[in-house]
Amino acid sequence: MSQSVTTQTEQGLYINPEALTAHLPALHYQNDALHMEQVSITEVVKHYGTPCYVYSKQAILAVYQAYTDSFASLNHQICYAVKANSNLAVLGVLAQAGAGFDIVSRGELMRVLAAGGEASRVVFSGVGKTYSDIEYALNQSIGCFNVESISELTLINDVAKALDKSAPISLRVNPDVDAKTHPYISTGLKDNKFGIAHEDALVVYQQAAKLSHINIVGIDCHIGSQLTEVEPFVAALDKVIELVHSLGKVGIELRHIDLGGGLGVRYIDETPVSIDEFANALLPKLSKLGLTVFFEPGRSIVANAGILLTQVDVLKPTEHKNFAIVDAAMNDLIRPALYQAEMAVIPSALPNNGIDTEGTQPWDIVGAICETGDFLAKDRLLSLATGDVLAITGAGAYGFTMSSNYNSRPRASEVMVADDRHQLIRKRESIEALYADEVLWQG
Repeated sequence: MSQSVTTQTEQGLYINPEALTAHLPALHYQNDALHMEQVSITEVVKHYGTPCYVYSKQAILAVYQAYTDSFASLNHQICYAVKANSNLAVLGVLAQAGAGFDIVSRGELMRVLAAGGEASRVVFSGVGKTYSDIEYALNQSIGCFNVESISELTLINDVAKALDKSAPISLRVNPDVDAKTHPYISTGLKDNKFGIAHEDALVVYQQAAKLSHINIVGIDCHIGSQLTEVEPFVAALDKVIELVHSLGKVGIELRHIDLGGGLGVRYIDETPVSIDEFANALLPKLSKLGLTVFFEPGRSIVANAGILLTQVDVLKPTEHKNFAIVDAAMNDLIRPALYQAEMAVIPSALPNNGIDTEGTQPWDIVGAICETGDFLAKDRLLSLATGDVLAITGAGAYGFTMSSNYNSRPRASEVMVADDRHQLIRKRESIEALYADEVLWQG
């Protein structure tokens, strides 16, 4: 029988480190020391310091392969959502594995190309594409634009006409399906800024078909992120299939259907649907369409392939709260403050006698930023001393990519491990670099 991952007490939440790592693809304790693949976390800290993001190459590839294997019976393309983690090394590993990419900016496209990705395997999403974004993407022979408004459709046609090119497009249809996720990461409701309303899509497709430099190639939808159930995906697919049939009746034939991303992960004790369960629920409907199928997973590929390492600098017990002040902060990892996200915090070294809850106290894990909202975890039962190194798990997605320089703090270093090797894939920023492009007023 497997160990329980969590124990909730009146004092706080106890997370069993060994039970947690049993559910993570790359982390394990060896002689009571935390390892990623075969690399000791102590060794990583010795070489690169803290705070530091660490990613497992094999964990990234394993999830990507699980997607492509699960949909092997169909022509398909897995387009990794670059916004989840845009480090060149991560993109390069996926490009070499044959992945396509989902981007939302010119900068992300340039990153993909710099990492060895092919523009022809890229879908360009996002609600605010500019003339220069579209021009650059067309000149790189982008695979497809996911169009989110009529004005964007007109702009793409104008740019393509000026370049004497044909722009491949799909419409991102908003199916008005409740993804049952955090409101900030729900994208498929009428109140959301994304996509074209389901009831308007047929008319907009007909308008697109009349434009001189538009080539309709697909249909797209994306209903949200961190979805743990398959039912919202099925509901969205049913609505998209309805549109595909309606389009066929008016002579608009498609080459692909893009169901977006959003499949959730287990951060602590969530029970998300597996990739196989996800595929099995969708395959019967998709196989009847005869279209190439695109998916845009991001979080599910990289979240549990990464951790954020941070050192305890100050312990501040008070009458009402115990604060462990660490060298990472909300500028390094904003998910807990922004989404109230619960992420696991585990020690890099276990006690010599193994798991022992005696001596633990409830701690709020907080940073040094001048904001009460600067926290990484609350009421966690831990046995802590200054100098301890903690690992925040599930940090491979929306960690570094959402980090900032608030309070003039340099961003963390990034490291990738593979088997028993480790490599720096982004240097820690220097403080001097933060103001290198600024100029004193000369008045």
